[in-house]
Amino acid sequence: MKRLDGKISLITGAAQGIGLATALKFAREGAVVIVCDVKQAAVDDAVKQCEALGAQAVGFVMDVTQRSMVDAVVAQVLERFTRIDVLVNNAGITQDARLQKMTLEQFDRVIDVNLRGVFHCAQAVADSMVAQGGGVILNASSVVGIYGNFGQTNYAATKFGVIGFTKTWSRELGPKGVRVNAVAPGFIATPILSTMPEKVVAEMANRVPLRRLGQPEEIANVYAFLASDEASYINGSVIEVSGGMSV
Repeated sequence: MKRLDGKISLITGAAQGIGLATALKFAREGAVVIVCDVKQAAVDDAVKQCEALGAQAVGFVMDVTQRSMVDAVVAQVLERFTRIDVLVNNAGITQDARLQKMTLEQFDRVIDVNLRGVFHCAQAVADSMVAQGGGVILNASSVVGIYGNFGQTNYAATKFGVIGFTKTWSRELGPKGVRVNAVAPGFIATPILSTMPEKVVAEMANRVPLRRLGQPEEIANVYAFLASDEASYINGSVIEVSGGMSV
């Protein structure tokens, strides 16, 4: 039996980077994968990759900032599968600038996606998880949400906020059988880094005791564990997956 056999798992931002790696990991572990992202072609490709691994997968174009869209997707999933066992709140963006240079548009956009979007998705699935007597909500924080980072006022605020969500929801939903945890990745080799100079990426790797960037699959492995029954007594935790960069 696979670790996530038959678990209906909705993953946001699932068409690239850590989200795609998580969708593929869940597919390998036997989950039914609900792929959600903002671009149809990328969603379709991710669904095909999951199906190629033998999983049942369904894709939806979904913008987490649009509550009506989130509610509609959740309703369709519940209608088809009758339940949602796992929500991975992975969707997120960056729009970096120092405090003195950050525009209100940059600030608002990151808050809207990374914080309000997480709220929308969690609230949309919470009632059904409580009604079915169990479920797992996994939130993407970051080491930036623990220690802050230069030029990331907006991003840090959202990732600190997601930890606040996690701690609060674990208290509210835990008694009803719903576990809520967060993962705080460090420097991970995703498409976002392709825009950075090689020298900067090398400096990032040197700040990590393991002397390398993490791989998206290494974050996906932690999500899969937390989503599984093996993590049945883990609730309200923030697991840092950073190669020890905060040591």
